[in-house]
Amino acid sequence: MTYAYRVRDQQGRLITGELEADGESLVISKLREMGYVPLEVKVKRGPGLKRELKLFPGKVKLKDLSIFSRQFATMINSGLPLLRCLTILEQQTESTELSKVLHEIRQDVEKGSSLSNAMAKHPKAFSKLYVAMVRSGETGGALDQVLLRVANTQEREVELRRKVKSAMSYPTVVLIMVVVILTAMLVFVVPTFETLYSDLGGTLPVPTRLLIGASKIMTKGLPFVLLFVGGAVFGLRRWIKTEKGRRAFDRFKLKVPVFGTLFQKAALARFARTLSVLSTSGVPILQALDIVAETVNNAVISDAIKDVQNSVKQGESLTKPLSNYDVFPPMVVQMMTVGEETGALDSMLEKIADFYDAEVEATVDALTAIIEPLMIVFVGGTVGAIVISLYLPLFKIFELIQ
Repeated sequence: MTYAYRVRDQQGRLITGELEADGESLVISKLREMGYVPLEVKVKRGPGLKRELKLFPGKVKLKDLSIFSRQFATMINSGLPLLRCLTILEQQTESTELSKVLHEIRQDVEKGSSLSNAMAKHPKAFSKLYVAMVRSGETGGALDQVLLRVANTQEREVELRRKVKSAMSYPTVVLIMVVVILTAMLVFVVPTFETLYSDLGGTLPVPTRLLIGASKIMTKGLPFVLLFVGGAVFGLRRWIKTEKGRRAFDRFKLKVPVFGTLFQKAALARFARTLSVLSTSGVPILQALDIVAETVNNAVISDAIKDVQNSVKQGESLTKPLSNYDVFPPMVVQMMTVGEETGALDSMLEKIADFYDAEVEATVDALTAIIEPLMIVFVGGTVGAIVISLYLPLFKIFELIQ
């Protein structure tokens, strides 16, 4: 429920506001934690039919989560009580969804729940990776250090996603523009030339006839074309969500010309970084591998990690199964093998992650430099081919008139 309150701060100033809580006593406790002297607390009455309706539920962004983690670590390191930290973070975060989640987490902690268990109730905001690391920090008494590792990992993940998106955004925008231009020409421009050529008579060149045929399909069957494309996209998305479809799609992404290398390097960087952070934080190896398999975001690498799990359960090497998968270069396997033998697997994984982060950045820069002129040639060639197909009969217009 929402409670309206009147309080005085440490300087004696009168302050009013509202808070959501399960009871009046919780509101009073929270106000006292904030350093206020409660004067009046009462339930805020509102319209009985007023309800919050969400057609599209919000999502906690990774960037907001990384900011929260770093601020949380700083507050814990400064000696602030846990509930005080959660209260401050709930009020100052710019994410509405994260604020609501923190409100519920704070209430659970107030009732005696551990921080990790309270976070585990919100899997859409806090992943298994996050919860496992917080639990290890609670157990080892180093929650602030663990939160800093989480923040560093999330910030690197945000940067990695930004780099991949920057490489994909330009060709995507150009492709959309080409589709729009082609559709406009086929629907509005080509029919005008079709009327002109039909009056002249004669046999049109093959490219022109193909273009006119495509124009008729677009003008007369545009709703069916849109319905077909929409159905195909919907069916593809549903298929990708299945286990078989996701595995096939992830394998396809790794084999795509030009971009496949980028996807592979990004996945390897994510794999190495996540496993390194979990291992450094003291998470048991089998649990760490289980979390990495879910968070690496590639079914091919997930399959390899599951083989590693089986190998570890049987008391064998951690890195031996990785050599059976082409997605893991020999350098990665050898570095992990050396790290496992010398007891420095954490640092080796960190070096692998740093290496592939740099590789992703270099690949993005190279792709950006190559794709831009290629896309210009592609757009010019496509539009030029249409224009030539339209004007090709005009070179024989005198023969058509005769």
